Amino acid sequence: MTIARVVVGITGATGAVYAVRLLQRLKAAGRETHLVVTPAGVLNAHHELGLDRSSIEALADVAYAPSNVGAAIASGSFATDAMVVAPCSMRTLAAVALGMSDNLLTRAADVTLKERRRLVLMVRETPFNLAHLRNMTAVTEMGGVIFPPLPAFYHRPQSIDELVDDTVERVLSLLGVTGAAPKSWGGL
Repeated sequence: MTIARVVVGITGATGAVYAVRLLQRLKAAGRETHLVVTPAGVLNAHHELGLDRSSIEALADVAYAPSNVGAAIASGSFATDAMVVAPCSMRTLAAVALGMSDNLLTRAADVTLKERRRLVLMVRETPFNLAHLRNMTAVTEMGGVIFPPLPAFYHRPQSIDELVDDTVERVLSLLGVTGAAPKSWGGL
């Protein structure tokens, strides 16, 4: 399966760097990206990376306002291959788990699930409470993939960039993007 069109959502959870790197890699892989950034996502990206909304949106082929529930990605008739929410806040996880399409990001996630397309939620919170775990279970039961961006250390990363890159490559591999290159465990 070749992934050609990917929806990317950015929420206010910590880890905006994952979204930025994911958008860069998807572009390098020749994939069309459709982006929705929540107001809290912009706030967090500014705090963590010094980026404003226009800088983030410039990384995507198409960007939508989160209030634009009439956008193309709000309909299952608009063909996409996958959606990744990076990072995914517990609020967004809960909305997806409960089918609450109260903004474009959660509506696009709902569409992704109902159309049986790949949905990956890079949830960011620790520790998890029971509501978080139940919401993750609900999304998994609906066909979504819960993908906390937990770093691997067996390849002995030397920088935060290496940790981020490896996690993003794992997501790309999960999506079936040709050329994804996560570092694999070779055994002892």
